[in-house]
Amino acid sequence: MDNIISVHSLSRLYHDDGVITRALQEVTFDIKCGEFVAIMGPSGSGKSTLLHVLSFMDRPTSGSYHFLGKHTSDLTDNDLAHARNRTMGFVFQSFNLLSRSTVYDNVEIPLLYNHDVPHSHRRNLVTEAVAAVGLSEKINSEAGKLSGGQKQRVAIARALVNEPDVIFADEPTGNLDSVSGAQVMEILEKLNDDGRTIILVTHETYTAEFSDRIIRLKDGEIESDHPVHQRRRSKDQFFK
Repeated sequence: MDNIISVHSLSRLYHDDGVITRALQEVTFDIKCGEFVAIMGPSGSGKSTLLHVLSFMDRPTSGSYHFLGKHTSDLTDNDLAHARNRTMGFVFQSFNLLSRSTVYDNVEIPLLYNHDVPHSHRRNLVTEAVAAVGLSEKINSEAGKLSGGQKQRVAIARALVNEPDVIFADEPTGNLDSVSGAQVMEILEKLNDDGRTIILVTHETYTAEFSDRIIRLKDGEIESDHPVHQRRRSKDQFFK
């Protein structure tokens, strides 16, 4: 399968006291398996709405959305929740960790809702995910006592633990200093090099340029959709 995501004429309208807000208007694009795509746009451009629709947190008002070859309109809310847990990982700007729980417990959370993974396999999956972000020595530490960069790496490990088909990263460097941001982008870069599909929402051009391609939104429409001609790499030390 070439495309993991295909959307055609996708629109999302909101109705509030008779006022219609067109958050997305006739959006069409494909994302290939293993691609690294950045979504950019000013506040109110529709990028958050698009992220919510692509990640099954919201449904479009019209248009079509195929994920892994399946038409999502044919899926129930339970189907979507099941698919979201097993095929998608999420990294948020605010980390969304349980501060008094350990790194291990935070990373394990998605597995608690995945009944396809035997209890006996959880520890291996968690330890492998934590090792992948370079935090093995912190696995029993309380998440709240970590630095911002370490917290975001825990969030990436949590996103990885179910071995998802795609990772959605929503402003993953927004709360970090330049060095920590560089570490996070290096991890996302490596995951993409290993074949993982990454969809990054960001307002930072230098962060977006780690991707293969940038989709820019304005007023709910695609303003541009172009490849990154000279993709940034962590070895470039751009953040320093």
